[in-house]
Amino acid sequence: MAAAAPVATLQEASERHCWVCFATEGDDRSAEWVCPCRCKGSTKWIHQACLQRWLDEKQKGNSIGSVNCPQCGTEYCIVFPKVGPVVYFLQQVDRILSKVSPFAAAGIVVGTLYWSAVTYGAVTVMQVVGHKKGLDVMERADPLFLLMGLPTIPVMLVLGKMIRWEEYVLRVWRKYSSKLQVLHSWVPGTSRPIPSIPLAESRYQSDHLSISRTLCGALVFPTIASLVGRVTFQRVNSNLQRTILGGIAFVAIKGALKVYFRQQQYLIQANRRILNFAEKEDAEKDLAQPEEDSGSEVGLS
Repeated sequence: MAAAAPVATLQEASERHCWVCFATEGDDRSAEWVCPCRCKGSTKWIHQACLQRWLDEKQKGNSIGSVNCPQCGTEYCIVFPKVGPVVYFLQQVDRILSKVSPFAAAGIVVGTLYWSAVTYGAVTVMQVVGHKKGLDVMERADPLFLLMGLPTIPVMLVLGKMIRWEEYVLRVWRKYSSKLQVLHSWVPGTSRPIPSIPLAESRYQSDHLSISRTLCGALVFPTIASLVGRVTFQRVNSNLQRTILGGIAFVAIKGALKVYFRQQQYLIQANRRILNFAEKEDAEKDLAQPEEDSGSEVGLS
């Protein structure tokens, strides 16, 4: 009996175990086994079918991709059956298309953005100069100049929108606010005390650069400038001059309001205070004390 135990142990050790489905050789005699890497022991053997399913999960549709053993790092040697010339040709075409398609997609996106910029530039020219005059100017211009110049209009608008001139005005205001006493009587809310210790930039910097706001504001600016020019400068005959004056007026008014709003945010943030913590019991005692004092005064009277 003692000799039979080691024999049984050796048989269990030599029996194959699949490290995917945990089945043994005795569970399925017809299953095909494979030893694909340098692993020893319980991770040496695996069912061919289990390994195929595991490879499909790792390759994620890329049948030619290499897969390594997760334990020892050995690359699995995958052999495909021979195929005919037609299938081989189709495989090569599929590989070429897979490699070229990202560049083609990028080219389509760039082309779409370019022609969208050209269209926007043409519409902006007609909006600023006038519909008939804008068409006449673009018909007389060199086509190469139009193809190179029109796309730069939205680019220049976005770059101009990114110029944050209000920050410099705010710095000058905060630096010389004590000397500008006249503004305190004209502009409401500017008489709040300025802290002796300046706040950190991150504490009052609430106007972060937003890509969406910058892009939308830049692209809508010609329309707003045209509308402001028509409403405010009706006596000006030239459409171009009205649009320029309307744009200047809009930028000035919007910038002044923005500077005032940012300064108010800064003053509100700078003058905030944190109160001392008060226990509920202490607060109740403080409230009850005046009541007791008033009751004793009534009794004495």
